[in-house]
Amino acid sequence: MRVKSQWFREGREKTPQEIAGAAAFIVWRISQNVLNNMRKADFDVAVGDQYFDFLSESLIYLIQVADRIAYKRLGPEARIAFTTELAKRVGATLAENQCDLLGGDVSERCGKFFELLNLRSGEYAEFDYRDDGPDFAFTRYFAYCLNDVVDEKDKRWVVSQVMEVEAPEAAVLLEKAMRGLLEIEPRRRPARSALGGE
Repeated sequence: MRVKSQWFREGREKTPQEIAGAAAFIVWRISQNVLNNMRKADFDVAVGDQYFDFLSESLIYLIQVADRIAYKRLGPEARIAFTTELAKRVGATLAENQCDLLGGDVSERCGKFFELLNLRSGEYAEFDYRDDGPDFAFTRYFAYCLNDVVDEKDKRWVVSQVMEVEAPEAAVLLEKAMRGLLEIEPRRRPARSALGGE
């Protein structure tokens, strides 16, 4: 999966809210990619409540990853502003998609997502995020949250699939995207094509 994470216009410092807006789109795409990969690996995730429960857990995991990256790169106030805006945007996108497919009230669905996010955030706070990404317990917690979402026949394999493949790949993708959004890496210029002629 390729993720665009370079700013179109350079030379101006981006606000935490602007960074969060771009990160929210990337988090949403990576989360959908995790779900699609699980389906390709023959895990059954039915369209409906199970689909959105799976997405919710995946989005929360990625919000935690983004928050830890922001912790390393932004000051305390900017980190809070970033994570708050990221959670709001991701929650709104999830709620709007749920309502489009399943009906219901957007603000009520948003509220349920934030309740789950707050509950999970307290648990994720116990785990470390190192220079090479989430530690074993961080990743294992995400896998066990998804274990509660999948069908009984998939419970035996979901933890290993998530811990060994999906969670690490998602974290690497987000880390790379966040480096671009935070402009940690120098932007690569496209190579100029040589003009030739005789």
